[in-house]
Amino acid sequence: MRGYRSFTFEDHRDYLHQVEALLRSLAAQGIHTTVALFDPDDFADFCVDQGLDPDTPASRTRFTAELGGAGTAVPYTGQPIDELAPLLVDEAVRQATWEYATLLLAGLGACAECGEDIGQASFERAGLILERLLAQGGPGHHHIVCSIPTKDEQLVAVLHADTSAAPGTGPRIRGRDGLDLVTVLAAGIALGGPGGLVLRCSSPGAKDRVHGWRLAGGRLIPLSAAAVFNAYCTDADTGEPVAPEPGVDYCPGFEVDPPGPHH
Repeated sequence: MRGYRSFTFEDHRDYLHQVEALLRSLAAQGIHTTVALFDPDDFADFCVDQGLDPDTPASRTRFTAELGGAGTAVPYTGQPIDELAPLLVDEAVRQATWEYATLLLAGLGACAECGEDIGQASFERAGLILERLLAQGGPGHHHIVCSIPTKDEQLVAVLHADTSAAPGTGPRIRGRDGLDLVTVLAAGIALGGPGGLVLRCSSPGAKDRVHGWRLAGGRLIPLSAAAVFNAYCTDADTGEPVAPEPGVDYCPGFEVDPPGPHH
């Protein structure tokens, strides 16, 4: 942005401090504010599409207003800028992952054998798998991570949920975690390639339990306890062993995706 004469900041750190001061000032006035990432390339494209001069404060203001209304944004609740910036990046990555996986599912078409929409069928199966994961994981807090490599992107979704032993009580899933995880898992199922899923269960007074699965041929297959241990206790970058985490039991996966006619 320093290439624009009307953009007067020279130091990025100073710019962030100015933004933080503005946010605090607005909050002190009781004004609710949402914050979005300003991408210079997206801004330049926006100005071309709208016929705007990019080197004006008015164009930046208009672009930012559109971001706040329709783009990826998070509410400002008084966080320091060093905490707010990573939240914005995470939210932007989450949105981009969901959009990529959704477009991938939408473009797969129908099954040549039965005519069923592959993307929709995979999404429905992924939703059932999530229900079984949370139900069989037992009461407590559940942390699920699903990772799917694709040709262009590494898709990762994270879910946090709480389940209760009380009859008729459904899981409480944080925000849009459920939609993100089901969409990414559905993409892995539909593609039929490799992938993995890990479930960590926590409950008061008990050790955490970690379960694992791998994707193969469009099906989620339980891992053995030894395989889960090896995956958790190996450095992904170096391949060197990592000490087991204290207070954690490494457990086999359980059946959540029984074979069917379209696997």
